[in-house]
Amino acid sequence: MKFIRTIYDWMGSKVHSPWADAWLMLLFFIESSFFIIPVDPLLILYCVHNARKSFYYASIAVMASVLGGAFGYFIGAVLWESVGSTLVKWVISEQTFNDAVAKYKLYQVWAVFIAAFTPVPYKAITISAGFCKLDFLPFIFYSILGRGMRFFMVAGAIWQWGPQIQSFIDRYFNYLVVIFMLIVGASVWALK
Repeated sequence: MKFIRTIYDWMGSKVHSPWADAWLMLLFFIESSFFIIPVDPLLILYCVHNARKSFYYASIAVMASVLGGAFGYFIGAVLWESVGSTLVKWVISEQTFNDAVAKYKLYQVWAVFIAAFTPVPYKAITISAGFCKLDFLPFIFYSILGRGMRFFMVAGAIWQWGPQIQSFIDRYFNYLVVIFMLIVGASVWALK
């Protein structure tokens, strides 16, 4: 927990740096296409440290996440043989991927919307969508919709109750990390 707390505090110190927006954008981009670390806590951190800019940070998160999702789509559509299959295996099993392909054929962009909104590893969905050759424009639309709802809900809650949320996070940080990791782990397990 101490290591995670150190990272949390380090990122908190970067919120007010001249490169804060670039850090936020970069981490949301790579999380959506190939990096495993979940970034929701980063958005919460940014919003807590500057609640007046919560919706601005959510906008950056949505834009960077959807651009990263488009890059993940490109990996699945064009770079599958060289990169995509390896990245998917980091996150989900081969059987889960095959099941996802079958579900895409049934539900297509609704699967993208649900994955964009829930704690399911979005990068696995974006790469799989490219592999399945889902229509790109609906993929982008439902990614914006799902990611937008998710990140703006977080930003809105913090904008409304920022000081109370910051106090709560500081007081129960270790418990919140454990709960968040359990949710992410359960989502990954559910996919396998």
